[in-house]
Amino acid sequence: MKVMMKPIEMIAWFKDEYPIPLRYKITSEDDTNTVIKVDKILFKEEEKYAGNRMILYRCQSNINNIQRVFELKYEINTCKWFLYKI
Repeated sequence: MKVMMKPIEMIAWFKDEYPIPLRYKITSEDDTNTVIKVDKILFKEEEKYAGNRMILYRCQSNINNIQRVFELKYEINTCKWFLYKI
């Protein structure tokens, strides 16, 4: 997987303490937007990255008719989402 750490727009469902990602929108270099639906969350874990608490999600989705595994990060203090690896 390639490390990207690119900010994304996320639609998430908040239940109890942790958000559950549903779908996200990413803008490519040629300014086209792509919406990806999160089909399955394989696991989640909480980590500290440079002193910031973050939640790492490893997810699976069907992107362009290919099953892809990717990682999303949610920064708790700023409420920002990132596409970490794909």
